[in-house]
Amino acid sequence: MAIEFKGSHFERDVILWGVRWYVAYPLSYRQIEEMMAERGVEVDHSTLHRWVLKYVPKLEDAFLARKRPVGGSWRMDETYVRIKGVWTYLYRAVDKAGATVDFLLTARRDRKAALRFLRKAAGRHGVPRKITIDKSGANTAAIESYNTEHDATIEIRRIKFLNNIVEQDHRAIKRMTRPMLSFKSFWSARITLAGIEIMHMIRKGQLHSTGKLRPAQQFYSLAE
Repeated sequence: MAIEFKGSHFERDVILWGVRWYVAYPLSYRQIEEMMAERGVEVDHSTLHRWVLKYVPKLEDAFLARKRPVGGSWRMDETYVRIKGVWTYLYRAVDKAGATVDFLLTARRDRKAALRFLRKAAGRHGVPRKITIDKSGANTAAIESYNTEHDATIEIRRIKFLNNIVEQDHRAIKRMTRPMLSFKSFWSARITLAGIEIMHMIRKGQLHSTGKLRPAQQFYSLAE
């Protein structure tokens, strides 16, 4: 179902430009405001922020409906994200080919947080055969809890070099969040990170699309 843009003072294409530029490139809202002005569009940076918060959840729903399946061997890890000067945790997993499985922003890094992430990822993509992790006791406990809770048989592997693929994949997300300095709220951080992850997955070829569309065209097609 197409995303509705009625009621906006700006055209659909202009809104999608602003949203994509912010989640696709390491730019601040003020830099995008300047870029828009150079193209004859006068839009305030606060309006750009509202566009991201309003439309990214809708674009995420559209993406998930067309996301390609992932493999059954996952690499799971977490990285850090600063919100109002406080470090929070972004749980992420990729399959052995590097495709993003899922992600979850949490306030803590513990068994409960890791288990929440695992439930979310398995709920969307099915239970994996095996998960490779570092030596995190919390992640180990989370997988063991999931196996007990769901009578599953996920194999736990602790092989450092196999987990390099997810650690390297974190860098693409960190590169994007660096110019943002520090998110002002957990809610806005979660939505913005979802937009960044969507664009990252599109670049990795994880969206079912018709024809050979460039990543930008694939992103815009989510609104159709």
